[in-house]
Amino acid sequence: MPSVLLIGNGRLASHLGHALLRAGHPVAGVAGRNLGNAARLANDLGCPAFSLDGPLPGTDLRMLAVSDDAIGEVAARLPDDGTPLVHLSGSKPLDLLGRHGRRGVLWPIHSFSPGIPADFSAIPLVIDADDAGTLALLDSLAKRLSARVEHLPFPQRQQLHLCAVLASNFPVFLLRESERLLQQHGIDPGLVHPLWKAAAEKALQGADGAVTGPARRGDRGTMEAHLRLLANEPELRRAYEAISDLILHTYHPSSRGDH
Repeated sequence: MPSVLLIGNGRLASHLGHALLRAGHPVAGVAGRNLGNAARLANDLGCPAFSLDGPLPGTDLRMLAVSDDAIGEVAARLPDDGTPLVHLSGSKPLDLLGRHGRRGVLWPIHSFSPGIPADFSAIPLVIDADDAGTLALLDSLAKRLSARVEHLPFPQRQQLHLCAVLASNFPVFLLRESERLLQQHGIDPGLVHPLWKAAAEKALQGADGAVTGPARRGDRGTMEAHLRLLANEPELRRAYEAISDLILHTYHPSSRGDH
């Protein structure tokens, strides 16, 4: 079974390291720019730690579990010795890995938090590579981690990453803003949590049929009342207006251009 060197010591490296071990993949070590930080994760995974400034162990695969902004810098510090080098970003191309001859991507479509290691079996994994051998290696590894593996080239990964932000990041931030407003007015934020959860569950059965609310109904009176309540929240007011217009024009196309 392919051995893996994890490069990075953050949240994603920790979750991925534990997932690899559960799937039976040997983790040959954890390498990092800061040896002390790498050693803490290596100790947790039961493997040695390495500095990027020193020799690295021979492995079948090197995985860059670093921030998107650091991928190019860290890749440039690694030897191009024929070992496949893989980054874990959904929004970055293979070219970010520079001169390396065997380059790949393994992107978990998930938001990782501190705490209990994530169950990768339920997390879709997207893979891509420059060459057939690296792609086959990633396909085999990914299928041992997850029940859903897709091969998508960069243009499709970009679209998927955009849609992941629309479907996940934005709704969560809007919930955060709802909680903030409720707290400001002395109202328990927990009152909207069952609604949020029920809406998400219903949307998974078909998002188009799950859209509700004043804009969906074409209820301009309620929308205008809401905008007045947001008079002291100009940025949130603009977001409310933009999203409401998008919903209104989608389900009531004759209203386009109306204000």
